[in-house]
Amino acid sequence: MNDTTDTRRQILDAAMERIHHYGYGKTTMSEIARDCNMSAGNIYRFFASKIDIAEAMARKFNAKVFEDYAAIARKKTTASARLREFFEMSLERTFTAIEEDAKILEVANVLKTERPLYFNEQMAQERVYLVQILNDGVQTGEFRPLDRPEETAEFMQAALMKFRFPQLFSALSLPKLQRELSGVLDILLAALSCGACIPDR
Repeated sequence: MNDTTDTRRQILDAAMERIHHYGYGKTTMSEIARDCNMSAGNIYRFFASKIDIAEAMARKFNAKVFEDYAAIARKKTTASARLREFFEMSLERTFTAIEEDAKILEVANVLKTERPLYFNEQMAQERVYLVQILNDGVQTGEFRPLDRPEETAEFMQAALMKFRFPQLFSALSLPKLQRELSGVLDILLAALSCGACIPDR
């Protein structure tokens, strides 16, 4: 750990605390700098803008999520069970985080608008684990052969987008969202099952 890393962590911790309390829109770089006992000019040596801090916050949250995705992908359970756990864990974790701190949703909205490439990158990383599970399912005969598993993973993400930031798309309770997610997964897994075929277009 070096001084630069320590300072970046100090800034990020201070920013997270202030944004969680006041919201992203009402937080300024000068206020974050003051909380860190540094000049406003000095903070820009570590983060070029407030949106860079917001992205760093999201990356910190997602780092733990990706660790858990990787652990799910490595499990020896069926591919279907792993896919269910994958998306159920994602829904519950995000829903709970936003319920505990609604300011997270504000940061997500800002990132979606100002840093769309960040979201694309995160989706691509998620697909790495989905493809691993899909390929395992094909190899064991649980799933039908897939010509392009990467595309299949992408289509699954699109079908389940509502559950990524649930409070952004609906006002449903967690149990109702879990019920909907279970039903959508039933349909997707049936389409993946060995013997399923794509209907004529």
